[in-house]
Amino acid sequence: MKNFGWLFLYVFFFSSCERYQAPHKISFAGEAQGTYYAITYYDAQNRNLKTQADSLLKAFDQSVSLWVPQSIISRVNQGDSLVNLDEIFIHNFNLSKQIAEQTYGYFDFTVSPLVEAWGFSFKEKIVLTKTKIDSIKALVNWKNVSLQNGKVIKSDPRIRFDFNAIAQGHSVDLIGQLLETKGIHSYLVDVGGEIRSKGTKPDGTKWRIGIEKPSLEANEDRSIQQVIELQDKSLATSGSYRKYYEENGKRYSHAIDPKTGYPVTHNLLSVTVIAASAAEADAYATAFLVMGLEKSKTLIPQLPAVETYFISWDQENGFVIDWTEGFQNYLPHQ
Repeated sequence: MKNFGWLFLYVFFFSSCERYQAPHKISFAGEAQGTYYAITYYDAQNRNLKTQADSLLKAFDQSVSLWVPQSIISRVNQGDSLVNLDEIFIHNFNLSKQIAEQTYGYFDFTVSPLVEAWGFSFKEKIVLTKTKIDSIKALVNWKNVSLQNGKVIKSDPRIRFDFNAIAQGHSVDLIGQLLETKGIHSYLVDVGGEIRSKGTKPDGTKWRIGIEKPSLEANEDRSIQQVIELQDKSLATSGSYRKYYEENGKRYSHAIDPKTGYPVTHNLLSVTVIAASAAEADAYATAFLVMGLEKSKTLIPQLPAVETYFISWDQENGFVIDWTEGFQNYLPHQ
């Protein structure tokens, strides 16, 4: 009996070793939503899930992309009352409403008419006067829309949605969820700079992410301002230094304040947000960029588990860095 017991343990031990396989590193990239995506994960089964990721991103565009003429959001904006809303659209709508309320309307997904008017969409910029801006701004108010029985209800049919400040983050979350349904719990998903991390690498190290240093000109080379480490968190950065245009010697940021109807003019250049989901990080980063540094710092303590890294410009001191207290927990250990 004793010899049989040792034999059993011997067979069990080596059978277990045979079943265990060290995870393989899988990396692939592509294009989606007018930008890049890059996905890295570790999988013991060595599966390449690029086809599934591409299919998911394509379906995502068919739901909430303004650049797809027959997408659900495009049809809603056109006043199509027969369009069937899918889970992607409904999630973006409901989360947008939630964050609009939390940020006192500085994040407003009905800002589309203003974005179009200022020339930051697929439409040409129109000639703007204060009277014209005020008339357009009257269409911008997240409180004037709702979902009832699976249909969008608007107080004015001219109201149009823009999920660009949250949808890209949500697509990152969906890819992360796809990987997790496959039993993959060590990954980094990046779609256009919106990031979701899960677990650590097999050696126990966290995922390292670089925060871009703002540039004073749109075509300047990119460089890293700060490296951080992520595990089971998401990150998004919103900046006003790449997307802008100049007219009559004045620079107009793509960040539109829905309360004034005008592009922001403060000196906050970049906001990086760490949050539980990439969609939340994406939306908060946009709201904070619109609000500016001081208003953002007042609001952040009221939000759940949000950490933020700000980069501002000062004529005398150059780039000025400010961050929330908890953000330092994500800095690499020296």
